[in-house]
Amino acid sequence: MTDASFPLKPEFKNKSIRSFVIRAGRMTDGQKNAFARSWQQYGVSLFSGPINVEQLFGRQAPLVVEVGFGMGDSLLQMCKLEPEKDFIGIEVHPPGVGRLINNAELDGVANLKVFMADATDVLEDCIADSSLARFQLYFPDPWHKKKHHKRRIVQPEFVALIQRKLQPGGICHFATDWQEYAEQMLEILSAAEGLDNCAGAGNYHPRPEHRPVTKFERRGENLGHGVWDLMFAKR
Repeated sequence: MTDASFPLKPEFKNKSIRSFVIRAGRMTDGQKNAFARSWQQYGVSLFSGPINVEQLFGRQAPLVVEVGFGMGDSLLQMCKLEPEKDFIGIEVHPPGVGRLINNAELDGVANLKVFMADATDVLEDCIADSSLARFQLYFPDPWHKKKHHKRRIVQPEFVALIQRKLQPGGICHFATDWQEYAEQMLEILSAAEGLDNCAGAGNYHPRPEHRPVTKFERRGENLGHGVWDLMFAKR
C-alpha cells in the first residue's frame, strides 16, 4: 500500500494515555487488497474533521457508533440486521479494518463507514454532540493488572464524552466478560450525570437482540465464563 488515499497506520492527534496497544498482525492478501479497493468507499479520515452524516451516508437515519470492533464480524452482522440504521466503526488494528471492509464490500453493505484512529480523537473531533442513537463498546481490553487500570477505556471522562455525543433517549451499551471490569463500568455509568440504567439502578442488562453472540463469547460461555451487558439511556 503506497497510495496516500488509504492509510498505512492508524491516525492519532494527541499523546494521552492509550487504552490499547498496536499489536502486530499479519494482513492477508484480501485484507491488503481491501484497503486499495474499498477504503475510498468505507474509510473516513480523522483529519477530515467534523462529519456531515447525511452527506456521508446519503440519507437521514439513526446513527450507531462502535469502538473497538476487532475483526468486525459482529459489526457487519449488525449492519445487515439493522439496515434502517447507519453504523460507524472505530478500530486501530489494520487487519480487523481490512477484514471488515473486505467483507462489507463482498456483502454489498452500504450503511457502514470506518475510522482507523483513536476513539477519543474521533469522538471529540468528528462526531457531533447529541447525534448518536446508540454507542457500543463490546469486550474492551480489561487491563487486568491493577497498575494498568488507568489504561481502561471506561473512565468517568470517557463516559461524559459519550453522554455528550448521545441524543436524548440515545443508548450507551457496554459489554464485558471480566466481572471486576463490569463492576467498575456499572459504578462509573451509575455516577455519570444525565444517564439512567435501562435495567434499573444497580442492575446489569440481558443481552439485547441487536448484539450478536460472537464465537469468542460462545467459547467463554462453554467454559463457564460470564458476560455482563450494561445499557444506559441519556435523559
